[in-house]
Amino acid sequence: MNASGAQPDGTRPGFTPALGYRALTPLYDTMIAALTRERAWRRHVVTALDLRAGERVLDVGCGTGSLLLALSAAAPTASLMGIDPDSDVLNRARAKAHAASADIAFAQGFLDQDFIAREGPFDAVVSSLVLHQTPIETKAGLLAGMRRALKDGGRFCLADYGLQSGLMRVLFRASVQALDGVHDTQPNADGVLPRLMREAGFTTVVEVKQVRTATGSICIWIARPG
Repeated sequence: MNASGAQPDGTRPGFTPALGYRALTPLYDTMIAALTRERAWRRHVVTALDLRAGERVLDVGCGTGSLLLALSAAAPTASLMGIDPDSDVLNRARAKAHAASADIAFAQGFLDQDFIAREGPFDAVVSSLVLHQTPIETKAGLLAGMRRALKDGGRFCLADYGLQSGLMRVLFRASVQALDGVHDTQPNADGVLPRLMREAGFTTVVEVKQVRTATGSICIWIARPG
């Protein structure tokens, strides 16, 4: 997935292509499935969100749309939208949704105030494998934007690399950090995400699952605003 948010001052940063390099985009789905136990953590995200009929859902940094397709299968009457700045992955997402006859809207761009004012608010916001690729200021800005995109009483589900320890830290260093670098990924490995979610206005932050993978631990959180 890709960084998909504006900076706190409203400026629009660049974004990190899927797997860190644009040339690797065609391999994204295969590598994510092979290296991250994708079916396991996506299943836990779908369960944690527990979508209801007619709810509006936004996937931030939706990439090739795999999570949205899983959500569509679980809740066919939910209104689903994905946003991502990368046209290459969005073309793949649209093709996959069309092949599955899934009614999913896609928007190319960043999660900025204009998008939130135009498309929000949403009953639920979800993001997966995005924040570990971004500088800590962008992590904070994205989480604040996702909080603003929610309705009162809405919920946010995050799936990303969390605190890494023991063997998981070794695997994370050898895979994710080798590909995406240390500077942006290390705060995730140090367990910064729950604190950043609370600072963004989520008063309830609960880790519901931790999935151990060949690339490190992927954690799933459900967060609710105050």
